[in-house]
Amino acid sequence: MDTSREFSIEHINTIAREAGDSILDIYNSGSDAAEVQFKDDKSPLTAADIASNNVIASALSRLTPDIPILSEEGAKVSYEDRTCWERFWLIDPLDGTKEFVRRNGEFTVNIALIEHSIPVLGVVHAPVPDILWYGDDNGSFKQVNNEQVKQISVSSESSNNPIRVIISRSHLSPGIESFLEQFNSHELMRMGSSIKMCLIADGSADIYPRLGPTMEWDTAASHAIVNNAGGSIKSIETGDDLVYNKKDLHNPWFVVNSSFEYRV
Repeated sequence: MDTSREFSIEHINTIAREAGDSILDIYNSGSDAAEVQFKDDKSPLTAADIASNNVIASALSRLTPDIPILSEEGAKVSYEDRTCWERFWLIDPLDGTKEFVRRNGEFTVNIALIEHSIPVLGVVHAPVPDILWYGDDNGSFKQVNNEQVKQISVSSESSNNPIRVIISRSHLSPGIESFLEQFNSHELMRMGSSIKMCLIADGSADIYPRLGPTMEWDTAASHAIVNNAGGSIKSIETGDDLVYNKKDLHNPWFVVNSSFEYRV
């Protein structure tokens, strides 16, 4: 695969931060943050989702006018049109809208580049704690505030006991309890949005079972970061890596893993 590109990941980092600033403008304004609409699928939508989407879509269109964009909040694109895309931007301008509304800070901006159904570049920005995770074929990295950038990698199987299992704060599944029974000792961590997957990538957690529905834009950016940090995201049903630009944009149930053996 040709990995040469007409832009650097630093360009995408800047766009993600600008989108995060647009979210914070609304988050810190007070009343607007609580104004929630609901889309056809009953998922929440706020002014911050729209503001962030506008920032990202506009910036990417200027930076890479020949690369199409698929966004959770953007115009709908038919599968017939998408099938010819060899590469495209896949974005979730505000992942964790429920956490945004709850004002717990656990929400992110997600930008991924998909090439031939594989996420090859990903940027995840958490505006409230001001953390940036990003990864491509040069590795995966983390920056907290404006401190020094550090390369990150997943934990090794021998490094942690109990095993640190991270689960969703807002989407608890009854299947989690049976999944956890296979571990002699575990520590349960709860977190919102794609931060969960980034904590696998930077070694802060060991495994994340997702036994429930997600969409491709929920996982693509953090998937690239996990992959380039030495981890994996596998379908529970097939054991294969998640792929993108499917006819149905729903993901299968999956496990984000560092290096631990598990069964489902």
